[in-house]
Amino acid sequence: MADVEESELNETQKKDIAKWFLLNSPPGEIQYVAKDVKAILDGDELYEEAASESFPVYNKSHMISLELPDRTGDVIITSFGELGNNEFLDPRTAQVAIIDHVKQVCTEVRPAMDEELPSPYIEEYRCALDAEILKYISEAYPKGVCSVYCGSGKDLEGPGSDFELVVVISAARHSPQNFWCDIN
Repeated sequence: MADVEESELNETQKKDIAKWFLLNSPPGEIQYVAKDVKAILDGDELYEEAASESFPVYNKSHMISLELPDRTGDVIITSFGELGNNEFLDPRTAQVAIIDHVKQVCTEVRPAMDEELPSPYIEEYRCALDAEILKYISEAYPKGVCSVYCGSGKDLEGPGSDFELVVVISAARHSPQNFWCDIN
């Protein structure tokens, strides 16, 4: 067999591989994977690029919940509550959480603006469903978090209008001790 010359990976290839590892991290384990990926990559800049692209996707796909800084509850990181620019709506408290995806923390909270919230007519239904879902969650998922979002028709004002409410339940239970890993 002919000797195959091995070539160095370029920066883009390294970043793509790092993103793959981050995006395919087991649930609740991305911080551990990120630590290893950062150690393998030579430069912090390359890691920061990969992390800034991967963590938002991972957080939304795993619907992680983060505690609000004022401890008024949790916000679920989901596309249903995403307002853009790392902002996520918590419909129960009518607050918008600003998220640091890489650190997986809520850095600050601001009141939601009227255009970010459903109309009072829709909010009445959203609150009623939210109250019932909270009862269900407390029984079925004691450590779970839930939110009810208005999926469509949030500006409707009266009966006979079609709107959609979306229930999101996040109840992650991670047991890394159930997996073997050699940390030596």
